[in-house]
Amino acid sequence: MATDAPPPEAGTDQRRPAQPSTETFAAVQESAEFGELRRSHRSFAFPLTIGFITWYLLYVLLSNYAGGFMGAKVIGNINVAFVFGLAQFLTTFLIAWFYSRHAAAKLDPKAEAIKSRMEAGA
Repeated sequence: MATDAPPPEAGTDQRRPAQPSTETFAAVQESAEFGELRRSHRSFAFPLTIGFITWYLLYVLLSNYAGGFMGAKVIGNINVAFVFGLAQFLTTFLIAWFYSRHAAAKLDPKAEAIKSRMEAGA
């Protein structure tokens, strides 16, 4: 990414948090708190991912092998395949919204606490 700003001058105070050591990263990774953060993420993300992939494959399989059902008219020229296709977009946006709420409520506070402790101890 290009910028028009000149590089910082030597000797200027760059306010960056201290970087933790490799040992600190390894210790945090093995901590119960980090394990709980990972568990919280996985317990939300994995089932939703499996559910969405199943839903998507159902759509694909029905499109390939159940042409009569997918071609059935719902309203006017709108058929079941079109409704299912739009539902794919809807579920994608709903999953993204649910995940952002979950992350903000459950994951971000835990991650921020871990990050703050790591930066303070570095």
